[in-house]
Amino acid sequence: MKKTILLLLTLIPVFVTGQETPQDSIPKWKKSGTISLLINQAAFSNWTSGGENNVAATLAINYDINYYKKGWSWDTKIIGAYGVNKSANSSYYKKTDDRIEINSLLGKKFNKEWSYSSFLNFKTQFGSGYNYGTDENNEETRTLTSQFFSPAYLQLGIGLYWKKSNDLWVNIAPFTGQLTMVNNKFTRNLKDEETFFGVDRGNSARFELGASLKAFYKIEVLENVTLEHYLSLYSDYLEKAKNIDIDYTLKAVMKINDYLSTNLVIQTVYDDDAIKRVQLREIFGLGLTADLNKVYSKLSGYKKLL
Repeated sequence: MKKTILLLLTLIPVFVTGQETPQDSIPKWKKSGTISLLINQAAFSNWTSGGENNVAATLAINYDINYYKKGWSWDTKIIGAYGVNKSANSSYYKKTDDRIEINSLLGKKFNKEWSYSSFLNFKTQFGSGYNYGTDENNEETRTLTSQFFSPAYLQLGIGLYWKKSNDLWVNIAPFTGQLTMVNNKFTRNLKDEETFFGVDRGNSARFELGASLKAFYKIEVLENVTLEHYLSLYSDYLEKAKNIDIDYTLKAVMKINDYLSTNLVIQTVYDDDAIKRVQLREIFGLGLTADLNKVYSKLSGYKKLL
């Protein structure tokens, strides 16, 4: 892993040498984003094949802020999502989605598409997470497994940033620090060999130093059908460098009109500090979507009328 990173650092400057920096023709500020409500529902009455009444809804915000001036760029993506499901035979509302993520990247161009970069990434969740089971009376039970800021991940790194456009970019950071934060109520009763998201017994944080790669690609594959790919890789130099943390999300949006769309989200995660298995999440449903810039413009217009 270390040899590969050193090779990349050696080859990249050679690859980009001699290219010219473009004129500052890009607007200084560009803001764009959407808010969407994804709904799934099923209902049965005297249905001989069987089935369980249920309803699910997910509210999501995806917002981008991009700044450019004299070779300096500052790109920030804010993602928030929270979804719940309620079925007729369950005592609890259960989460279908729960995500807070802020990815902010500062770059200084040294040629047409490459920049020196530093970045900040923060991830956590809104609500509590549970494992569900049944007791001796066959009543549904739940056990707390996570909550807001437990865990929370903070990454800071420096490296190189390749940006073709706001829809296609890659950031390579061979020097990245990662801090995992948890409430110590989850760690105080752990056994000696146990950890909670990598944090040892009695502790509330764990520091790692390693390398990261983050990439984003958005493409319109058909008219009104777009795919977004987001990939994050991380390797810890200090411990188990060959165990690479992987977080990949695919989002497909099939637009019906300006307000309705069919959305599919597939997320795959591998992090052996959390669980030594591949995690998979999939959400599909009809979405009500609004452009946040248009919503803000309309609200501003209403305020002026008032």
